Amino acid sequence: LGLFTGIGLSEAKARETLRNGALSAQLRQAVLQARSALGPALDKATGTLLYNAAARLRAPKHLGFLVGYIARREILTDLQLSAALEYLRSHPMDPLDTVKFEQACGVGVCVTPEQIEEAVEAVIGEHRAELLAERYQFNMGLLMGEARSRLRWADGKSIKNEVDLQVLHLLGPKTEADLEKKPKAAKARHAQVEKQKAAVVENSEVGTEAQSLLEQLRGEALKFHKPGENYKTEGYVVTPNTMALLKQHLAITGGQVRTRFPPEPNGILHIGHAKAINFNFGYAKANGGVCFLRYDDTNPEKEEEKYFTAIREMVEWLGYQPYAVTHASDYFDQLYTWALELICRGQAYVCHQKVEEIKGHNPPPSPWRDRPVEESLMLFEDMRKGKFGEGEATLRMKLVMEDGKMDPVAYRVKFTPHHRTGDKWCIYPTYDYTHCLCDSIEHITHSLCTKEFQARRSSYFWLCNALDVYCPVQWEYGRLNLLYTVVSKRKIIRLVEMGAVRDWDDPRLFTLTALRRRGFPPEAINNFCARVGVTVAQATMEPHLLEACVREVLNEQAPRAMAVLEPLKVTITNFPASKVLEVLVPNFPADESQGFHKVPFQPTIYIEETDFREEVDKGYKRLAPGQPVGLRHAGYVIAVQNIIKDTSGSVIELEVTCTKSDMAEKPKAFIHWVSEPLVCEVRLYERLFLHKNPEDPSEVPGGFLSDLNPDSLRVVRNALVDTSVLSARPFDKFQFERLGYFSVDPDSKEGKMVFNRTVMLKEDPGKA
Repeated sequence: LGLFTGIGLSEAKARETLRNGALSAQLRQAVLQARSALGPALDKATGTLLYNAAARLRAPKHLGFLVGYIARREILTDLQLSAALEYLRSHPMDPLDTVKFEQACGVGVCVTPEQIEEAVEAVIGEHRAELLAERYQFNMGLLMGEARSRLRWADGKSIKNEVDLQVLHLLGPKTEADLEKKPKAAKARHAQVEKQKAAVVENSEVGTEAQSLLEQLRGEALKFHKPGENYKTEGYVVTPNTMALLKQHLAITGGQVRTRFPPEPNGILHIGHAKAINFNFGYAKANGGVCFLRYDDTNPEKEEEKYFTAIREMVEWLGYQPYAVTHASDYFDQLYTWALELICRGQAYVCHQKVEEIKGHNPPPSPWRDRPVEESLMLFEDMRKGKFGEGEATLRMKLVMEDGKMDPVAYRVKFTPHHRTGDKWCIYPTYDYTHCLCDSIEHITHSLCTKEFQARRSSYFWLCNALDVYCPVQWEYGRLNLLYTVVSKRKIIRLVEMGAVRDWDDPRLFTLTALRRRGFPPEAINNFCARVGVTVAQATMEPHLLEACVREVLNEQAPRAMAVLEPLKVTITNFPASKVLEVLVPNFPADESQGFHKVPFQPTIYIEETDFREEVDKGYKRLAPGQPVGLRHAGYVIAVQNIIKDTSGSVIELEVTCTKSDMAEKPKAFIHWVSEPLVCEVRLYERLFLHKNPEDPSEVPGGFLSDLNPDSLRVVRNALVDTSVLSARPFDKFQFERLGYFSVDPDSKEGKMVFNRTVMLKEDPGKA
């Protein structure tokens, strides 16, 4: 503590440093080395440089080298130190070129007062007109920044003093006008808004208010390493062979970005996977690279062909084409060979602890950890030949992971035929073993995964380095979750088994196949992922935010049609023609250049029951006795003449008269209608669960199955839809005027079309 406070750290900062074992050890070494050169009393400026060097240096082997420059007063500023650290990060291998190092961080460079004066004078000369016009309202930081760019190693305080002096000489002392507060620049803010709008147009993102996903993923936006510069990444382990392996890697890839999307083919992709797909494929696309679709097919007992097919369909549905479709099983032979190599290097062993024994955070260490290499090789061969039963033996790697998990399993016995390799194998590799090695084989540059895999990053680096193969970089990002739903495969299977939903593609779920069936366009899902953004923190979003993206896209894509869900028969007693008329209805009323469709108009039409009332309430504007309404697109206004009821008193028919719109008083409202319609089934969906977090015991003590919404599906079996939809195919989308957006369901058959309501036209205020 005394050592650290002696270099200028506050006691609180010193105690905080002591809690970090690695940092305090490095700082102690640095201080003792500096004291041996400069004596026991170190000034605060030197102490600050030593602290920053110890805290920011990624390769401890270079600490003595760096402290030597600080102790010799050759690195005097934080600017120099930052340049030195960047050079060391970019040149991890020994020996260091000291001449280039000193050039990179300004060692021996002396900036004279005359040079500072000349540089400031030149900068002020370039901005003289603006300075005279704006006087002290001018941004003086701009002058300092430009002067610093001309004299990189100049002292910042000296530059500021010279700027102040020369500005005072040019403008004279400040006046009262100079001291007045500068009004906020409304124009600048307007320009920024326009710039954002331009970015939206440029990237063809409908309705996005911020950067498109490609903009977020392009180049420097993420501060990811460049291909071949893996060693610049925090925590990346550099071995004596690293630079040679990276050189080979660059020769194979040509410096191209390579990512991969690695789903397990044991379930259907959900909305969280949409972010992963966009992130992996999008990052490659944004940076001129390629993305592999690699199935992690290492668990044969849970894998089915339908999942392989559905996963690829969903990737392509979202608009992405894999560079190559691969399988972890493609590399089983190589993975097995590497497992033997790992044993030979003393880095893996065969263990007989049961699964239950090694579960949890503090399992007992394996009594077989130090068994001889030859014995492990023989037993691993016995595992391969099927001489051990399931659970009787595993191959484990010798390492401790970030979360404290010790010696993760690399191989286990499973007597299950594999869908691609058949009965060739009865041992299968685990995720911890397979993932990084498949990335290495495919020369992935950026292994992007969700935050929960951060605890496996050290094992990722360790395994590649233990086998002396190319080591990619794992980067983590935050998961995307939605409220009011479950996405767990196990829980969706429970919902299907108990009949709460029909299957994985039930439109009340948030699997991608379900969203497609409901009518969500892929562009909307991609836009939603862009709005969530490339975040490290987990994002839990409300479904209505996704639905807003859906409306924006469908407003541009879905042609209009008219449909009546609860029909009320209306007879026009003075119909103006002896035959059926045809009415032209624009497909997109806001843009009639996109064409029209015809709908029949005849004496019998149908309107919504809710568009008629016998008694008019205040604020009610639709059809009622004495209150006419217009018929959308027809050019007629109708007025009630007679109300026909059944024996129970319910209204079953209206008799009305019609008047041409241009000859009638303008009505208070226009309503939709159908004539000679198709009889269709319409499915109206609501949220599947009643609470935001159905899996949270504090919110739903009875478990998620007790939280099902009994009104999540209402089927209207005899809805009436105008004939313009007759030729529609499954997944075609329409806006039913005044009702919402609807999509043709694959259950449709000749003579009975089925529509799913995708979203309502406007957000339900109760759901926001």
